[in-house]
Amino acid sequence: MPLTRDAILQAEDLERRTIPVPEWGGDVLIRALTGAERDAYEASMHQQRGKEMIRNLANVRAKLVAKCAIDEDGNRLFTDQDANALGRKSAAALDRVFEACAELSRLTDEDIDELGKASGSDPSEDSRSA
Repeated sequence: MPLTRDAILQAEDLERRTIPVPEWGGDVLIRALTGAERDAYEASMHQQRGKEMIRNLANVRAKLVAKCAIDEDGNRLFTDQDANALGRKSAAALDRVFEACAELSRLTDEDIDELGKASGSDPSEDSRSA
């Protein structure tokens, strides 16, 4: 039996995960991105320079963690503007949470490479794991 509109819109489909982060003294609760959040995240990875779109991977890890880290009620811990402050935290800790966020949201290296190709830049110049 096919799902109804209401059934789809009411489905609790954002997976959550608790990530131990000893560098920060505890655990971080994260959730998968919504479709709109993923689009905004991907859009933030491009910057217009004149007539050309270029990749902007500055603070890419902190930007994703800021969108995915939540409290127990499901509210975001950080705003998008907090990404710069978050980016000054331990690279090891941030990367651990980033990798889990990317996995939950099915954001892969290939996705980032495709975004780079779409903008006309060479994805081999930089990567998520660089």
